[in-house]
Amino acid sequence: MSMSTADDRAGASEETLSETEYRDRLRELPPSAKLVAKVLESDSPLSQGQLAEESLLPDRTVRYALNRLEDVDLVDSRYSFRDARKQVYYLKI
Repeated sequence: MSMSTADDRAGASEETLSETEYRDRLRELPPSAKLVAKVLESDSPLSQGQLAEESLLPDRTVRYALNRLEDVDLVDSRYSFRDARKQVYYLKI
């Protein structure tokens, strides 16, 4: 089981998106997801609350946008170093 996890991590770290691939994946998403991606391009990593504040979108809309970005493998999350109760999000490009 640990071998597959190591393999998964190795494959994920090798995958980098080209600008064209990034744009193609983003093109089909709703405007809220595009805005959240743009905010993450300029300032990353950010928590869901910080994304809502920066984008001026409601928390629920930001959560939906993050889910859509995760579905197309454009964003990833990790626990915050400042507050382990929170997750922060960043683009995979």
